[in-house]
Parts: sequence; structure tokens; C-alpha cells
Amino acid sequence: MKLLSIAVPCYNSAAYMSKCIESLLVGGDEVEILIVDDGSTKDDTARIADEYEKNYPGICRAIHQENGGHGEAVNTGLRNASGVYFKVVDSDDHVDADAYRAILDTLRRYVYGSQTLDMLISNFVYDKQGASHKKVMNYRTALPKDQLFTWKDVKVFILGQYILMHSVIYRTQLLKDCGLELPKHTFYVDNIFVYQPLPHVRTMYYLDVNFYRYYIGREDQSVNEQVMIGRIDQQLKVTKLMLDYYDMGKIPNRKLRHYMVRYLEIMMVVSSILAIRSGTEENLAKKKELWQYLKKKSFPLWLRLRFGFLGQGMNLPGKGGRKISEAGYKISQKFFGFN
Repeated sequence: MKLLSIAVPCYNSAAYMSKCIESLLVGGDEVEILIVDDGSTKDDTARIADEYEKNYPGICRAIHQENGGHGEAVNTGLRNASGVYFKVVDSDDHVDADAYRAILDTLRRYVYGSQTLDMLISNFVYDKQGASHKKVMNYRTALPKDQLFTWKDVKVFILGQYILMHSVIYRTQLLKDCGLELPKHTFYVDNIFVYQPLPHVRTMYYLDVNFYRYYIGREDQSVNEQVMIGRIDQQLKVTKLMLDYYDMGKIPNRKLRHYMVRYLEIMMVVSSILAIRSGTEENLAKKKELWQYLKKKSFPLWLRLRFGFLGQGMNLPGKGGRKISEAGYKISQKFFGFN
């Protein structure tokens, strides 16, 4: 039995995917590495994937598909996962070996024990190219450490502190049972991946180790600010989908509701900031339409986000609005790590 399935979406990733996969091989036979070649045509991604499958049978598996985007690569990984737990590691990122072993030790306890763990959370490092100090996203102020806990045990998430895809390992069956299906040919779906399953999570465990190394620095990277502005329609699409997933009546726990609203707040802020910084009337009109979409969908949620500290800055003219917009921009930078 595999403890953990790790999907590695690859699209023309030959220049860096080996570093990622080599870091995952530390897990040994208890891990399966699903290398999803998402229709790569410009380099040796497909060949490298096949070589890993040949050299590490039973651990690495190469899966080739027509190009469907990052979300469809994650979907394919999930469909093919046989591990009790499921993780996504992007092909330009890697993991820390010691933290990896600690993660597997923790998962092993719940796989072979009597208690069920739905979501394991660990820290991640913003591995920003050229930065001498690597910023760490940790959850020490928000989550109990080294114990099984529920939403009622969660403390307060501070502004700028979010559980992202880099932080989480979900129980595989939970993802399948909640019907997770990411949209094709769409960037920024990692937000849906970590957000949609949250109401189905009953038990969590926070391991205070710096496991995931999130690389930031490629000019063509999806979190480069200019790239994000160019793909603003996809950011807006993902934000609307997440607004659709939020149903207060189906989320009985107050702390979970609060966290999910805060996550929607940052998604609205990021979308608005990108529109503002693009400087085009077309994108400003799209920002206005997004807020109208929210208002029509849920007037109470619109009130909460529109007149919250950050929401005001996305919609106020003049110097005061710009000041709050700048604060929102800095939090957005922290959220995505973009530059």
C-alpha cells in the first residue's frame, strides 16, 4: 500500500523537473510519483518522464496526455492515485528531505492507526531567486502543533496567512468524494484545489516543518505580475468559481466560515489589484463586473468584502483608496509571492 501519491504536473519542464523528482524519490517505496506530461512538445519532458518510470518501477509512473493545463494535470494525477494521501508538487519546485521523512512518519501513524486524518498541513518556503532571506509561511499562531485537531481548535489566521496548495496533503478519498474537478486550460486553479474541499475536512494535523520549496523567479512563471495581468480573465474565472463554492448554510463551523471568507477576500483583492495595476479601462470594467457578480450572488458576503478594510481600497477613488490598494498589493505579493 502506498502512503502518499504525489502528482507532478509537467509542461515543457525538462530544464528543472529532475530536481523536483529527485527530491521526491527520498520517500522510497511508500510513495508513488505520478509524472503527468501535459502534452509537452518543445523539449524532452516526455522522455525524462519515461526514463524515471523505467529506472524506478513501482515508484515513478509517467502519464502522457493531451495538453489540458495545470488543473487537468492535477485531475489526471488524482484519477490515477492509489495512495491513501495525495499531494501536488509543481515541476519547478522541490521538497526538503528531512521534513519529507517527518511527513511520512506522521502519515504512517494515521494510515495504520485507528484515527482518520483528512488534511495534513506543513510550512512552505518562498524560494525566491536572488533573495538572501527565504520567507517561510508557517501556521504556528493559527494551528495547534503535533496533534490531531478539528476546526473548533483552530486559532486566528492573521492577515496574509493562508493555507495554500504548497501547505496541504489531503486524504485521497476525501478529494474524490467531494467531487474535486479543476477546470481545464486555466491557471491559478491551485486555489480551488485547496479551497473547495475545506468543508469536507473534519480532522487536521499541523507539522511545523519547512517541507515545500516554492520556487519564484522564472520570467514566464504564472505568478509573475505581468503574466498575471495578461491572464486576468483566468484569475477572474477562478475567483468566481470560488465564490460559487462558498455556501454559508453548508458550513456550520464559524471558524471555518471565517477562514473561507478571508480567503475569498484575498482572491477579490488580487483580482482587483491586477485590474488596477494594468491601467486599462477594459480591465477596470472587469473588476467592476466581478464585484457586481458577488453582489448578485450573495449580498451579505458582498457587504462583508466590499466594506472590509481591503475591499474598500479596491473600490475607493483618490489618495485614501490608493493607500489601501497599496496595502492590499503588499498582502497579495505575500499571498502569491509574485514580483
